[in-house]
Amino acid sequence: GYVSKDIIISDSAISLVGAKLFQYGILLSIMHMTWVKYVCGRLKSDYRYSKDLVYNNYPFPKNVSEKQKKAVEEKAQNVLNIRSQFSDCSLADLYDPLSMPPNLKKAHQELDKAVDNCYGTKSFKNDKERIEFLFGLYEEYLG
Repeated sequence: GYVSKDIIISDSAISLVGAKLFQYGILLSIMHMTWVKYVCGRLKSDYRYSKDLVYNNYPFPKNVSEKQKKAVEEKAQNVLNIRSQFSDCSLADLYDPLSMPPNLKKAHQELDKAVDNCYGTKSFKNDKERIEFLFGLYEEYLG
């Protein structure tokens, strides 16, 4: 989420100073979360997100149109708006697959479609297709 400049980020967290809604939307998407599942290190079963390994190597979409960017920003803001309705819930509670609010789930699905569109692709059938696409793009970016 977004925090004010008065918040101190602990050494076990990562912050993106000046991040825009577009970046936030990409990071919330199933596309990025698939990358996280395959690339992140782990401590027990918990992900250990690394800026060097995960974020810096993530193949963000290129040649994104203003229309596509705006769609991601709008969908990301919608996720934030819906999450704010549940300020008494932890993120663990909100994202529990068995009890996730239906409107939040729908908002994420809409965001996922907007992000997929930035990559110029149709929907993926599964994580395997996503990660194969992302690693192909990663190799392309390496040149």
